[in-house]
Amino acid sequence: MDRRFDLAMLLVLTFSTGMVDAIGYLGFDKVFTGNMTGNVVILGMGLAGAEDVPVLRPALALVFFMVGAALGGRILGRIGEEWHKRTTLIFGLVALGCAGLAVYVALVPDPELGLAGTIFTSVLSALMGAQAAAARRMKIADVTTVVVTSTIVGLASDSKLAGGDGVRWVRRLLAVVLILLGALAGAGTLMVNQWIGIAIVAAAITVTTVLGHCNARKRRKALAEAVNT
Repeated sequence: MDRRFDLAMLLVLTFSTGMVDAIGYLGFDKVFTGNMTGNVVILGMGLAGAEDVPVLRPALALVFFMVGAALGGRILGRIGEEWHKRTTLIFGLVALGCAGLAVYVALVPDPELGLAGTIFTSVLSALMGAQAAAARRMKIADVTTVVVTSTIVGLASDSKLAGGDGVRWVRRLLAVVLILLGALAGAGTLMVNQWIGIAIVAAAITVTTVLGHCNARKRRKALAEAVNT
């Protein structure tokens, strides 16, 4: 079955991850809320005593990301690779959670400081963990929505320049470009206010969830009609 629509939806989520990581790193004391590889490296440097490198928030972000991923996996159960109503549930909850965080950041004075900032990065990490779990279950090759390191490796090592066949180079390049553009957009919104970027992320995930759910229903209906004819 053609899954190009699902691929497009996950690419949008990749863009939104670029935004949340830029917002977390630049606006909330060097914390990645989507890219846990970055947090592990930052945590290692912080534990080694590197100056001005945080420990608590990256550690909590890592823990809460895993909690979110575990809860997401529990909700998803043993669904297949196709978009499922449980996929819609996960992405819908992530969108709702991001919308709530946008309101939280807009209302709390100095949300990047102290406990308020730690709550923000921890909750956002849990949401990104759940999103990553749902994206992983869909098994769209080279698109995880949270990291692009393996995607870049595939883009280079499978390229015709490296003697490969260049398979899936378009989606790989798009994933890299979109997370880059997301980071650019996230950094740009910080020049105005932190809540704006999170609100845009919530809107992007909401649109993705609605479109993905409607497309999945359309495909199931078409399949049922084909079977009955």
